[in-house]
Amino acid sequence: MENEELRAVDRPAPSSAGAMAKARQDELDAIDPGWCPAWDTGWQRCYRLVQIHVQAGGTLPEVAGDVVVQGEDLGRWVTAQRYGWEQLLPAQQWILENTLKITPAEADERPVKQTQDTKWAANLAAARQFHTREGHLRVPRKHVEELDAGTAPTGRQSGADGPVVVKLGMWLDNVRKRAAKLPEQRRTDLDQLGMRG
Repeated sequence: MENEELRAVDRPAPSSAGAMAKARQDELDAIDPGWCPAWDTGWQRCYRLVQIHVQAGGTLPEVAGDVVVQGEDLGRWVTAQRYGWEQLLPAQQWILENTLKITPAEADERPVKQTQDTKWAANLAAARQFHTREGHLRVPRKHVEELDAGTAPTGRQSGADGPVVVKLGMWLDNVRKRAAKLPEQRRTDLDQLGMRG
């Protein structure tokens, strides 16, 4: 805009190569006056969709799958902002706190990072459950096994009380291919279920 003012009074102005035309800036401001060209457009799109949802009387979505608008899972987005608070720019944090009342997740709310051992334990528990129920481990690759929260190993991905979902068919397929490279104890676990080979 300063360049345009200088040109209007016949004064030299720096090149405006790469500058956004005023008409384009006005169009973007009409869509969203808070639009920032430096921020990820996906982030801004989800922010705006959440803002519209809340302004229309909806509650702030806080659970994945709770509110899906135009293909965007707004609950998942809100959760990601809360868990990834440190990765947001200070201006984004300010906007979330002051317009949507989104705050960073407390330490006890954050998901527990699973170790390879807890992932192995969950997959093995799912294999045992399936084997006990069906008497074999000929599991289709797309099969998913649900473990009750009470029987699932500790170190779960989320603090929810619902079932733990294990992609058992995929895990069995992969572990069979890599059985020779597994530590001795894990090979023994597989042998006890007759699941190798």
